Amino acid sequence: MTFKELGLHDEVINAIEYMGFEKATPIQEQAIPEIIAGKDLIACAQTGTGKTAAFMLPILHKLASKPHTGTNTLIIVPTRELAVQIDQQIQGFAYFLGVHSCTVYGGGDGGGYEAERKALKEGVDIVVATPGKLKSHIKMGLTNFDNLEHLILDEADRMMDMGFVDDILWIISKLPPKRQNLMFSATMAPKIRDIMKKVLVNPFEISIDISKPAEGVTQEVYLTYPEQKVRLISRILKKHPDFSSIIIFSSTKKDVFQIARGLDKRGFKADGISSDLEQKERELALSKFRSRETRIVVATDVLSRGIDIKEINLVINYSIPSNAEDYVHRVGRTARSDSKGMAITLVEPRDMKNMNDIEELIGYQIKRMPLPDELGEAPVWSLPSRGKKGNFKNKNNKRSSNNNGNKNRSQEKREPRKKLTRPAHVLERDKLKAEERRKEREENRKKD
Repeated sequence: MTFKELGLHDEVINAIEYMGFEKATPIQEQAIPEIIAGKDLIACAQTGTGKTAAFMLPILHKLASKPHTGTNTLIIVPTRELAVQIDQQIQGFAYFLGVHSCTVYGGGDGGGYEAERKALKEGVDIVVATPGKLKSHIKMGLTNFDNLEHLILDEADRMMDMGFVDDILWIISKLPPKRQNLMFSATMAPKIRDIMKKVLVNPFEISIDISKPAEGVTQEVYLTYPEQKVRLISRILKKHPDFSSIIIFSSTKKDVFQIARGLDKRGFKADGISSDLEQKERELALSKFRSRETRIVVATDVLSRGIDIKEINLVINYSIPSNAEDYVHRVGRTARSDSKGMAITLVEPRDMKNMNDIEELIGYQIKRMPLPDELGEAPVWSLPSRGKKGNFKNKNNKRSSNNNGNKNRSQEKREPRKKLTRPAHVLERDKLKAEERRKEREENRKKD
């Protein structure tokens, strides 16, 4: 379906054509008419489905169709990066409309705060804000939402996960009760249902399949020990020199910059992005990555949702997310808009249960790849029995089985669980290599 067929305002159509869009995505086809009709709405869709345009285009249509005063629309998002991105998209879509927007988030300088204060007090058409900063402005009496007509909660499940539910409900209590409410989420978890009941009135529901990566994604899994990961990533990068845009996901902020430094030492320039960076540093890193000035970025899940970065060739999961649906979000960074991409996941022995959960969610087993011989011994995949956690076992350290059928359960429970250890010859080999590297470093220092 084309955007013209959706009945959008002519100036909105002009902006869409100017930006190079022609056909609406499924979520846009379903959401736009309902939003124009004034209905509350909840939509479940993953990143890359066009959900920002799904709520922005009908809002801009309304703003272009009738006069208004003060702040008309409030969009609440979980992260600063997403706030900036949505604001940029609004500016693009509103190019011919004379509609103005502002962002409200923490981590900026004094000039940014003054601009926020002025826009909120005097009124701007659209406000895009993170919950904590917006709550602070409201408490100080710096906002005027008397004429607010639309409230949008984007990445609602992410905001719940980040502990923003109380802040959001408090903010909503300060808004005019008569308004249109739109909620966009990647999942329809019970917690989303709970807040939906508190915020939305007889909502229209949309659900776009979110449980599987796009068909264009080639997915692979490597079974590794932790110390093998950076070397393995180096080999993967050497194998794909044509990949110009690569994201490596880590589940912890601590590992982000360690991974980046490890790749730097091996000749692969990589930038790290986490909440530990100042906002300007994060925006600069993202800008360099978008412009292809930086080929590789290592990040936490701050980049797994919402942030629009086009034509990502490769996603590497350095660590597996604890939530299976977060895997889909990470992998969804590549192969967008019917393009092709690759997603590689590095699985440690402790990750087996999470990997099984992921494969249960997507409905198939991801291809197992052999670890290159030069990286040493690899763990061996051991499928779990139903209802039990699975585990890895080393090729040379297999579990022993006890055939004593008379052994009772109490005796079994008293046996301590065996720790998974690496074979003695592997440990000795690695010890020798470490000693060789130490001696080499000493010789190099002497030369210097």
